[in-house]
Parts: sequence; structure tokens; C-alpha cells
Amino acid sequence: MKKDKDFIKEDFDHSLSGEEPNSAHEEAKAKWFQRLRKGITTSTSDKKETPEGLWSKCPECSYICTANELKVNRFVCPKCNYHHRIGSHEYYEILFDNNQYEELFGNIRSTDHLGFTDLKPYGKRLNEIHAKKPELHDSMKVAVGKVNGEMIVVACMDFEFIGGSLGSVMGEKYSRAVDYCIEHKLPYLVISKSGGARMMESAFSLMQLAKTSGKLSQLSDAKLPYISLLTDPTFGGISASFGMLGDLNIAEPGALIGFAGPRVIKEATKKDLPPGFQKSEFLLEHGFLDFIVDRNQLKDKIHQLIILFKH
Repeated sequence: MKKDKDFIKEDFDHSLSGEEPNSAHEEAKAKWFQRLRKGITTSTSDKKETPEGLWSKCPECSYICTANELKVNRFVCPKCNYHHRIGSHEYYEILFDNNQYEELFGNIRSTDHLGFTDLKPYGKRLNEIHAKKPELHDSMKVAVGKVNGEMIVVACMDFEFIGGSLGSVMGEKYSRAVDYCIEHKLPYLVISKSGGARMMESAFSLMQLAKTSGKLSQLSDAKLPYISLLTDPTFGGISASFGMLGDLNIAEPGALIGFAGPRVIKEATKKDLPPGFQKSEFLLEHGFLDFIVDRNQLKDKIHQLIILFKH
């Protein structure tokens, strides 16, 4: 070991002085670096795998960053501004002051009224989701809190719960949230992220379109503002009902919004669709939206709207 160290020191000294090392030194150095066995000899049990979730790759521009960097930037790609899909927990963390809020109607849960079965029984599907995501009671969460000091009720959908689908529980939470707004004279913000109606509940699901739209007329009679924020994706029964009935209809950049998807429309019309069809920028240009708001500016924009409606 001492001999190896002497060779390393001698080689370092020669490098500093610029002198040519002698042949004996070169031979010894070559032996010191000689590989005795080829290939990786580390056993599988000793290998260290990279933990899941440390890195994130943007689906739009393929930019790779750490999950922590993405979270700090509010799940918006630092390179191309692509808005990643997030749930109610993340939106509440962005909107509410110090992430302080009170969840409303969290005790309501979906049940299988019809004994519906497709690939698996609906009741079993619900039990699996509740076991996997115990923090999600249904596809919508309602909370009340302060946005820059102003009280507001925010109802936010979670796409992880059966695609954020509209069922009887979502309709009930939505309606009770309207009653809460009227009672406490608060503005109402709904963040939509859904694939449409939950067909496992059949007519119970479709009834919610009329139910929620009717409740909004009561909110309008009470002269309280309703802001509809459409995120990626918002389709089906949501866009056909309360999603497009806001006093202000706003959206995130690049969000897909519509009734049927672009593939279905293309097959039905047998025509090529225009570039950017059903993206929020396309809808803004054609008058369906009032404006588009970046997620990093969302809190300040919502606060500004509350003040404007208030005065």
C-alpha cells in the first residue's frame, strides 16, 4: 500500500515539474491500474436504485427537472410553461393563505345504488379507490378559506378519482357549497378537471347537470359571484353544465376543453380539425373564455376578481 502511494506521489510531482517519468515508473503505474476482472462485479443485492418520484419529465418539451423544483414552480414546466395536472390538495396549497382552510361536506361518499358492473362491480371500484386514496372521498373536494385575506369557497375536482367524473356526490357537494355561499355571502370558485358524467350511476349522474345549473340561478339571485376555472381536461357533462355557466369563465394555458374529444369529433365529421382545436387559447379566440391565467399568477388574479366583484 505504501509502495502504491509512493508511485502516486511521484507521478504527481512529475506532473507539476513537467519532467518525463522513467520507464520503471511507467511499468509500475500500468500495473497499478491493471484491471484484474472484467465486468461489473457488484452483487444485485448491493446495488442502489434511484428512488421513484425524484425526477419529472415534461410531456410537452421533455425537459427533466427534480420533483422539488417542479413543486416550487407550482407544477409548471420551467422551460415551456406546460401546466402539469394537479389535484385539490395542490390547488388549495397554491390558493389559500398559509395553506389554511376548512373542508366542507367531507363525510359524503358515493355508493352503488344500481349494483352496476362493467369490467368490475362499481362498489368494488369505489372500495379500491378509497383504500388507495383515503384522502379522496369523491371526485370533488369543497373548502372555505382566505385568498390574500378575502374569504372564498373553492370546489376543486380530483381527476384521480374515476377521472374526476360527475356523480351524485359531486352534485350534492356542489349544491351544498352554493347554499353555504348564500348563507355566508361568499364568492364561489369551481376548479374543473373531469372526463364527464359518471355513467356507472346512469340517470343519477345525468340529473346532476340540471341540479347544479339550477343551484347557480339561486347564487345569481343572491348577487354572489361565480368563477369557473377550467383546467386540463374538462369534458362531457361538466362543460355541458356548470363549467361554462360562470360569471367569468377562465382557464389555464393549454387546457383541453370541450364536450366530446377531438378524435371523436374528427371521426364524426370526417374532417381535419384546425390547429389547437379545443385548447384554451383556441376557445379564448372564439369567445368561449374571458381570459387565460397562468397558475403562478392564479392566487393574485382570484384575489383581484373578488375585490372587483365586492366593490
